[in-house]
Amino acid sequence: MKIAADVNIPFVKEAFKNFGEVELFPGRDIENKMVKDADILLVRSVTKVNKELLSGTKIKFVATATIGIDHIDIDYLNENKIGFASAPGSNADSVAEYVVSGLLNLSKKYDFNLSEKKAGIIGVGNVGIRVKKRLEILGVECLLNDPPKQRETGNNIYLPLDKVLRSSDIVTVHVPLNKTGIDATLHLINEEFLSKMKKGFILINSSRGKVMNESAIRKSRDKLMALILDVWETEPIVNIDTLNLTDIATPHIAGYSYDGKVRGTEMIYHAACDFFNIEKKWNKTEFIKPENDLLIDLRKSNEPIFDAINCAYPIIQDDKNFRGIKNIDLEKHNDFFDKLRKNYPKRREFFNYSLHYDNNIDKVSLDVLSNLGFKI
Repeated sequence: MKIAADVNIPFVKEAFKNFGEVELFPGRDIENKMVKDADILLVRSVTKVNKELLSGTKIKFVATATIGIDHIDIDYLNENKIGFASAPGSNADSVAEYVVSGLLNLSKKYDFNLSEKKAGIIGVGNVGIRVKKRLEILGVECLLNDPPKQRETGNNIYLPLDKVLRSSDIVTVHVPLNKTGIDATLHLINEEFLSKMKKGFILINSSRGKVMNESAIRKSRDKLMALILDVWETEPIVNIDTLNLTDIATPHIAGYSYDGKVRGTEMIYHAACDFFNIEKKWNKTEFIKPENDLLIDLRKSNEPIFDAINCAYPIIQDDKNFRGIKNIDLEKHNDFFDKLRKNYPKRREFFNYSLHYDNNIDKVSLDVLSNLGFKI
């Protein structure tokens, strides 16, 4: 078989070599003529998979190594009996660690105790549930909003959106991009949404750019204490006026941990094996081995929780790298944005790190770090 794949899917050649010939392309550049003779198409979030791309091709199976599927025309795939798989949950831990690192950096910048805040989590799927777990470990009370889950379960743990917005100091959004229907999320974050928040709140969007109306955010910015954005309404083009209003800004890399990306490869590989009834031979453990030098020295730390998390994931460096886009001409935003993603540093999740400490660290802090996944 012939496999066309996004160059940013790690180890895709190694994983799929027993299927046949793997050809790599920049995800945003994949077009019909490139996949004419392909049997399998493997993408990430930047490739629009629809009739325009697939018409007249031999494609039998499509997979996206991502949680989100708003870039995939599922109806077209079903109508043409093309198999499909995604990677739900693959990078959920990565996004949760992004939120934690971002909030702890804000707590330093604005001098507040995170445990005294209430966080509204909008969307409690694979990502939202992991965000909840980590924020609760840090002592944050979490309020949950997820209309589909509320309808499905009838559980009153899922609160109306209005109540969550009016009661929260922090709102972090983890919803799919649904353009229509009862659970539409297109421009969910709009003027009405923001008007319901109390003054001085923190807003985080690491879901999809079109979930928010950036114009509304710019108009309401004086109501916010802080703003963290990983996604952009017109990405890879970035509105510099919006960027200038953020405290932390990144190029859609919240879920870009090395571990998460390799999990995504494994999930779509297994799905393809099942679809074509091919024996599973590739094993990610050969490529995702623990690294012995991932040691964080906390012996001189006065703030072990902050220091450990900031060492494992220094989110401010991602912010600093991204702000270089302000010096780039608009027509070159695409290249700058994609280059940051393609050349993203190897970020390992917390569970890979061991902590070196002595009696200067209290048991409560150690318990928190252990519960967050660090090796004590």
